[in-house]
Amino acid sequence: MTPRSLGETSARLLTVGRAAALSGLSPKAVRLYERKGLLPEAERTESGYRLFTADDVAVLHFIRQARTLDLTLEEIKDVLDLQRGGEQPCARVTGLLDAHIAGIDRKLADLRRLRRSLLAARRAAGTARRGGHDAVVCQIIEHAPAEPVRA
Repeated sequence: MTPRSLGETSARLLTVGRAAALSGLSPKAVRLYERKGLLPEAERTESGYRLFTADDVAVLHFIRQARTLDLTLEEIKDVLDLQRGGEQPCARVTGLLDAHIAGIDRKLADLRRLRRSLLAARRAAGTARRGGHDAVVCQIIEHAPAEPVRA
């Protein structure tokens, strides 16, 4: 990427700290997003300080909102690249959100299965304790139902 032109007045340019504060991010996150290509390469002062525009701050707000929806940086970059290429990225965003919802549904199903296994193990432990059964280490784990759990 090439830096933006210096045609903007320095009064309208913001330091990384100010851009971060305005967008609710840390300066480290802003630098990371620039390095990963989510932001255009920042203009630099003669001393090497990064300078950001109001448009950059708007993109940082967008990134922050997208992160709250659990989109990855790669997914966010893809959406931004579509928009910068003149396309409407909403269909892509809808697809990403649908994929995330499906992933959450799978995790919830896995958690429900795990909860049932834990309840069964807890009931078995109570039964074994009342029956006076010994265990090598722990009756609860040794006699738990062998239902595989995906991480």
